[in-house]
Amino acid sequence: MSAVLEFAGVTVRRGGATLIDSIDWSVTEDQRWVVLGPNGAGKTTLLQVASAQIHPTAGVAGILDEVLGTVDVFELRPRIGLTSAALAERIPRDERVRDVVVSASYGVIGRWREEYDELDHERAQNLLVEVGVDRLADRTFGTLSEGERKRVQIARALMTDPELLLLDEPAAGLDLGGREDLVSTLTVLANDEASPATVLVSHHVEEIPPGFTHALLLRDGAVVASGPLRDVVTEENLSATFGLSLVLRYEAGRFSARRRARRHLG
Repeated sequence: MSAVLEFAGVTVRRGGATLIDSIDWSVTEDQRWVVLGPNGAGKTTLLQVASAQIHPTAGVAGILDEVLGTVDVFELRPRIGLTSAALAERIPRDERVRDVVVSASYGVIGRWREEYDELDHERAQNLLVEVGVDRLADRTFGTLSEGERKRVQIARALMTDPELLLLDEPAAGLDLGGREDLVSTLTVLANDEASPATVLVSHHVEEIPPGFTHALLLRDGAVVASGPLRDVVTEENLSATFGLSLVLRYEAGRFSARRRARRHLG
């Protein structure tokens, strides 16, 4: 399988701070990755490079057989599906759900004077069905629950049939039911051979959908561990990543973690 992401020594510095440091990372088209780490670990910065939103300060970032710095990013970005809190904030709250999705065809947010053909509308509707929110097609984005908005954003990200799907903390702000609905949606996508290579950023192992294949653990902008999911997501690696002793469980394809209880003296 060919690589959709190929990072070599990728470093991002802002001011006097190093946000990510010498990242080597390769993602192939058949893989589903989760990027885990605490706040400030560099996860979002890594995804900004992967989505061609920012350039590295040092190193080489290969994306979809192109190299950042030698390619027109405005031609590259439509090949990448992206969901993020920053993108969601730009979606007009009075926009109909079907228009939120179909407008991705032109790479715009908010319908204006674009013309879409029947195939565009059919694809948008089919994607809403795929993520389980087709009943909301005529609702406005602002009337949706947080979980519904997250699934609409995933449909939008898939609208252009991207070669790479990047999900930046899609479960953030969701209650337990919303999180589980989202994990179910992502599980279906992960197990669909037609789905693009996917990278999911999260703080929580509980949000890793069954079907994900690989993990990258970050702390202070550096890689703690990287590789096949079950080899990387271990008590030892998670404890090093989050800076505390953790107990990890794996059951029915799902992870859970908690702090290891301290022994009481006496």
